[in-house]
Amino acid sequence: MYNFFVDGDSRKDNCYFITGSDFNHIKNVLRMREGDTFLVSDNGISSLCEIKSFDNEAVVAKILEENYQNTELPIKIYLFQGLPKSDKMELIIQKCVELGVYEIIPVQMNRCVVKIEEKKKQSKVSRWQAISESAAKQSKRTIIPKISDVLSYKQALAKAEELDLLLVPYESKNGMADTISALKEIKENMSIGVFIGPEGGFDESEIESAKDINGKIISLGKRILRTETAAMTAVSMCMLYAEMNLSE
Repeated sequence: MYNFFVDGDSRKDNCYFITGSDFNHIKNVLRMREGDTFLVSDNGISSLCEIKSFDNEAVVAKILEENYQNTELPIKIYLFQGLPKSDKMELIIQKCVELGVYEIIPVQMNRCVVKIEEKKKQSKVSRWQAISESAAKQSKRTIIPKISDVLSYKQALAKAEELDLLLVPYESKNGMADTISALKEIKENMSIGVFIGPEGGFDESEIESAKDINGKIISLGKRILRTETAAMTAVSMCMLYAEMNLSE
């Protein structure tokens, strides 16, 4: 079933009025007709809707059932991703949005090979945000995860310090025992930060700075993972723990 995102201003009484590119997509690309159903996500609330009519460049969708489904995790995962090479960031965003991440923060770290020019940062973020929206639609999310502006490592730490728990996959001295211990600290409604280094890995000073704000150094296993694999693995671990232990 197709899923479309709207804001509260699109609703009037028991109907949503869907305009713009989604109107064109519904009418001319998908060729949906009156009586067809789809999902509408409005500020985290999913509703099952039926097309009532096409009116003045708007799809009028009648709400059949509110709170139709909740696909969001009982925690908020913030992924702090060291800027990777090539188009790897696009893959990371797509897959981590599918896995349930709440926000993705691109971070310029010491060993990042990529240096994004200041004038190109906004266009990059806009492109990444579009990928997040597409992945959210495909995976039936009820929110579109935000892609933050590119932050320096210092700025990222300041943001992470506001969260409930910070996980840093690195060379954990106790291996998976440290990972299990950290995951057990996760409780419902917590905000969880996950720091992933770029291709060159973390600089030792970055790890020390993360420890200074109580970052938990964890392991993702005995194998060396690429940055994109590490991101997906770490988010998956948090997602699975929350789904198995916190969800009803």
